[in-house]
Amino acid sequence: MQNNHSRRSVLKGLAAASAAGALAPAMAAVDPCKIPAKWDVTTEVLVIGSGGAGLASAVSAAQGGAKVTVMEKLGFVGGNTMLCSGYYNCVDPNRQKPQGIKDSVELHVQQTLAAGDYRADPKLVETLCSKGLETLQWLEGLGMKIQPKVTQVYGALYPRSHLATESKGAGYVKALKTKADELGVKFLMSTKMKTIVREKPQAGRVLGVEAVTSDGKTILVRATKGVILAAGGYAANPELRSLYDPRLRTLTTTNNTACSTGEVMLAANAAGAMLIGTDYIQCNPGPAPGHQNGVRQSLHLEVEKYIYVDQRGQRFVAEDARRDVVRDAVLALPEKYGYVIVDADGFKANPPAAQRDAKRGLETGDSFTAETLAELAKKIKIDPKALQKTIDEFNACVDKKSDPKFGRKPAMLTSKLLKGPWWAAYSAMAVHHTMGGVRIDTQARVIDLAGKVIPGLYAAGEVTGGIHGSNRVGGNAVLDIHVFGRIAGKSAATGA
Repeated sequence: MQNNHSRRSVLKGLAAASAAGALAPAMAAVDPCKIPAKWDVTTEVLVIGSGGAGLASAVSAAQGGAKVTVMEKLGFVGGNTMLCSGYYNCVDPNRQKPQGIKDSVELHVQQTLAAGDYRADPKLVETLCSKGLETLQWLEGLGMKIQPKVTQVYGALYPRSHLATESKGAGYVKALKTKADELGVKFLMSTKMKTIVREKPQAGRVLGVEAVTSDGKTILVRATKGVILAAGGYAANPELRSLYDPRLRTLTTTNNTACSTGEVMLAANAAGAMLIGTDYIQCNPGPAPGHQNGVRQSLHLEVEKYIYVDQRGQRFVAEDARRDVVRDAVLALPEKYGYVIVDADGFKANPPAAQRDAKRGLETGDSFTAETLAELAKKIKIDPKALQKTIDEFNACVDKKSDPKFGRKPAMLTSKLLKGPWWAAYSAMAVHHTMGGVRIDTQARVIDLAGKVIPGLYAAGEVTGGIHGSNRVGGNAVLDIHVFGRIAGKSAATGA
């Protein structure tokens, strides 16, 4: 059953998190019953956060004729989008058909709903999938460069993942920021939102926000058309995420630890917004225990090219399974980590950034390479005979296009592991994405505790809930932030 957390339950549960200091600013608000007599800054649309969702919102609102200001708590733009792998899912006949890939929006919708155990809002999922290609074309019109080949990224479940030519999420941020500057969008950097100001306590129109600058000065920012929340989730807040899943308290995170701390989501809840699905938290491969300061390895991105083995050299999960299935399989191992194994062809198939990280990992002990499989096995302290047997069994599965033991799909049984140099990378679980957050409708308007639209408040990206259900499909997050970011900007600019 999907969790719909009331303001009272969330605030009560966060006592420990507040004590840690990460969420204290979000809870310390000015008198919500008093409308400020004077505003320090006035704009038409105020966007909170400058990651992909925030920048897409800002550009879209500015294209709609609004004067836009972006508030960012860090000293640079990009947020977690700069760290993401950059894969963008959408149905794209021009790229998919030449590769023999049959696809449809209806299939994308069905797979996304099923992957999230039907806990997502079907209308939001339909919007997500149906707007994917036009949003990608919008991004390309802003200068984004997309590779012609469509792949299936880890957890994507189907080959519709597009990758930018520029490393990770940097291409998205660069294109959007360039356009934002061109359109005259203003940026308030190193400024952290504290409180959402409404006409009445949890009632009436949203007027603006209270924020604090890096030097501790409190400022009030008026937004005459609307406030868009695009500040990300709470994957980097151990106290908050462990309230919903205690297993996650001590894990590392793939997120920028200064970004995804959840205070904007909580401020929205304090202002009357409904939160949904907050106990749906996703993990991705990350550093092994004791390697928190190492280099995160990403040789798992090209699913058809790798296998996952445990310390005994045996496969233990279908590598193309849902991300929550892989998470639970890894956390069930005695060591709570495994190894990604690729051969020379598999290594070359990974994006350049993943290859660079693997080479850096040789120095930090997070990755290993050898000319022969037996040498690699010795380096990772696995019985060479056991690992060779596993490789042989997997290659036989490729020949038969069948994986009877784990159920890896035939489409992901296309590449044998045959030749060196071989590579292995530690692969434990790290907290990656939070699927829960502020409830929105298909126009990215925030919904209150009574199920009604909060006038003047919009949200996009990982701060929202209801789009992915209990499990997010790999490649759907980059899609999400841009589709709903674009919608949020348009809605705020037009007063929808």
